[in-house]
This record gives sequence, structure tokens and C-alpha cells, in this order.
Amino acid sequence: MDEQDVELMMRLLDRLERLSADSTYAHRASGLRGSLLRHLERAKAGGTASQDELNELVESSFKILQQAAKEIGGSK
Repeated sequence: MDEQDVELMMRLLDRLERLSADSTYAHRASGLRGSLLRHLERAKAGGTASQDELNELVESSFKILQQAAKEIGGSK
């Protein structure tokens, strides 16, 4: 995992954390945050971090953020 991956994961963690608890996606976002944190900790500890798993987590995170943004945009 390179520095760009770490930066992307940190940004995603921050944005997932900011989702309102009222959001229908908050529970799923919480689970993704936990998975991202475990992946990041494993990589920082020198363990093996699967790039495929990271790609899936990143893709899922973006989907959740997009869906939550649509939900927020539709509530106005």
C-alpha cells in the first residue's frame, strides 16, 4: 500500500464519519469505517494488505457517500 492509498483511506474515513446518524446509510458507513481502519492498521503494522480488498472497500465507500449525498440533496 502506497502513500496515495493511505491518504485516500484517511479522507474516506473522515467523510464516512461525518455522515449524520439520521442517514439511512450511517450504519453501513460505520461498518465500512471499521473495515478501512483494520485494513490501514494491518498495513501500518507491516502485515499484508490485499490490494483487491482495499479496492473493494474504497469502491463501497464511494458508493455509500454518493448515495448519502443523493439522500441529503433530495431532502431539501
